[in-house]
Amino acid sequence: MILCGNPFCSYEAQRAEIDAAVSRFFESHRYILGPEVSSFEQEFADYLGTKHTVGVGNGTDALCLALRACGIGRGDEVITVSHTASATAAAIVLSGATPVFVDIQPDVYTLDPSKLPAALTKKTKAILPVHLYGQPADMAPILAFARQHNLRVIEDCAQSTGGEYASQKIGSLGDIGCFSFYPTKNLGAYGDGGMAVTRDPALAESLRRLRQYGWDKSNISCEAGVNSRLDELQAAILRAKLPHLDNDNAKRIAIADRYDRELANAGPALPARQTNGQHVFHLYVVRSRQQKELLAHMKSQGVYVLAHYPVPTHLQPAYKNYAPKSGALAETERAAKEVVSLPIYPELTLAEQQQVIGAVRAFWKE
Repeated sequence: MILCGNPFCSYEAQRAEIDAAVSRFFESHRYILGPEVSSFEQEFADYLGTKHTVGVGNGTDALCLALRACGIGRGDEVITVSHTASATAAAIVLSGATPVFVDIQPDVYTLDPSKLPAALTKKTKAILPVHLYGQPADMAPILAFARQHNLRVIEDCAQSTGGEYASQKIGSLGDIGCFSFYPTKNLGAYGDGGMAVTRDPALAESLRRLRQYGWDKSNISCEAGVNSRLDELQAAILRAKLPHLDNDNAKRIAIADRYDRELANAGPALPARQTNGQHVFHLYVVRSRQQKELLAHMKSQGVYVLAHYPVPTHLQPAYKNYAPKSGALAETERAAKEVVSLPIYPELTLAEQQQVIGAVRAFWKE
């Protein structure tokens, strides 16, 4: 069975560096917020071209703490999308704020900036665009709208580490960028992990306090924080993998290019790419009105594919109270019924790629 993503393959490809990093961690006798975390924070900051990075427990915590660091909470509204992992909305709700869902651009699946004016109220405090599938959201109009209305911009970069918009790394454009290092991500650990990044030293200091009980440098709680610290072991592994990120992303792009060529006339609608951004293909997502049938067919051909995401967040029980009026998220609901993610990861072999391509072609020939 060809998997949609396979974290073990990245371990096999980088085994020597990862094993050395794990050994270094054990020999250091430092287990929480030690030299591996601080070194990875600096290396990740250098990679992104930003000033401050704060390692946290996971990507959801990064979003939640980012909102809190910006002073956003009860009574505030945050504009975001429903076509994403529900973790995005969960972070907003956990911060005490209210998610306000707007529709997506149908070709690239990211927040439609033209929908922002209608979503704006006196309670709006932030915009939370999601760089979905490895594709950057259209940040220029989002940032312009935010500046015009004095709103914070918090980027959800969970699926797009290493991607770019207008030659800047994703996560470095807004007030705070939030990353996930879940094992299947473009830069994945072998457990949970996350990062919040910012150029603002005051926001960075707040994030550092919030991740550890609200402690100041004297371990005095200045505010009610949480326990969300990037693990030393995971940081050591991520340090070993970071130098390979750009090359791994290039391999993802090469696979996507091959899929584009080989599936151009096969039947499914292929993914579009932002003209002013660099898609890093965390997922390669095609569309078909026969979504369920295509999912079943691919499985029968030994290819494990998924729909990201089959139920929009605003239609899920936990978030249905935040759903806008009927029809407001028409593109979101249409995409959820049609998207199918094909296998893509750097170590996917040419033979496996051909098996995927052959299975897709066979579906439309049946």
